Amino acid sequence: MSLMGKTVFITGSSRGIGQAIAFAFAEKGCNIVLNASQSKEALFATEQKLKQANVPVLPLLGDISEYETCEKMFHKIESTFGSVDILINNAGISHIGLFTDMTPQEWQRLTAVNLYSVFNCTHLAVPSMVRKKTGTIINISSMWGEMGASCEAVYSATKGGINSFTKAMAKELGPSGIRVNALACGVIETQMNACFDEEERTALTDEIPLMRFGTTEEVAKTAIFLADEDASYLTGQVITLDGGMH
Repeated sequence: MSLMGKTVFITGSSRGIGQAIAFAFAEKGCNIVLNASQSKEALFATEQKLKQANVPVLPLLGDISEYETCEKMFHKIESTFGSVDILINNAGISHIGLFTDMTPQEWQRLTAVNLYSVFNCTHLAVPSMVRKKTGTIINISSMWGEMGASCEAVYSATKGGINSFTKAMAKELGPSGIRVNALACGVIETQMNACFDEEERTALTDEIPLMRFGTTEEVAKTAIFLADEDASYLTGQVITLDGGMH
């Protein structure tokens, strides 16, 4: 019951992990703030599903790698629900290919979406959390942020940045009663991993001790645990959810 009535802002929540997290928090009685940068139809389809379940929901279309866009979003959230109690920084994109084949524009875009969006939303969510002396931030990261992945160098760098930012912000915000943790996901069944063919999927599965990809629901349940008061002494952690892959 500790999550009942809390306002949760989940970035990149029109599908995949973000959508599963939105549904999980909705079941706990939270006000849900959805976000997507481009997929307008998916965003509003997710909104409709939540509305049908009588969940208070606010859909926000916009690119959160831009600070001014984020500012407008937070004003809208505050006028609708009040301040954000739980921030889930989930939005992210991937790029597979040799680093030397990437253009500066490509790595700047990847860094902006994956890392600057976390900076932007955290910067805007924290002041009200500090005033209330309570709040939770969960950053959705990747195991590649800890291990590094060949042909995903910049993606790995952005996730490594998120992990370090998580630990630093936990120290900075701990005295204000705000907890900050990260979930470093392994191979999860999402559209981001739909690029693998059957042979690649089999090879990848063989590397995972639990012998399967994770589900978005499993990520969502772990996020619920991190946000709940049951985890009230847990902060500054990068929890790897990868089926034992490393």
